[in-house]
Amino acid sequence: MSRAKVDLPEQMPFSTELTVRVGDINYGQHLGNDSVLGFAHEARVRFLRGYGFSERDAGGSALIMHDAVVVYKSQALMGDVLVAEVGVGGIGPCGFDLYCRLSNRKTRAEVARVKTGMAFFDFASGRVCRTPEAFRKAVLG
Repeated sequence: MSRAKVDLPEQMPFSTELTVRVGDINYGQHLGNDSVLGFAHEARVRFLRGYGFSERDAGGSALIMHDAVVVYKSQALMGDVLVAEVGVGGIGPCGFDLYCRLSNRKTRAEVARVKTGMAFFDFASGRVCRTPEAFRKAVLG
């Protein structure tokens, strides 16, 4: 069986902390897989806000997720504080890859790696659109 792999970009310029809540726990008494994507989503929203963007307006266009890869590394338990590091890679003509590494703040153990493929989207036309130059400039510096 082949395993998915998420290679992180060299730069993970943004970080935020997220606490594992009771609703994030599954029947195995650890962080559930659905909550991992929720944590990555929260980290993405906070990352975008740091540039003055949102998912509805990231430099002039909205964002949609077209794929996601999650690689689990270790368990997280209720009450654990996770550090979510975020970085961008592969900015293309219509989107980019957003990476999130979740690590336990106390033990420093890596919990998960997430890559989400993001596309710029025009909801009025219902179509993918070009990467806004404002986004490219803000993120690439």
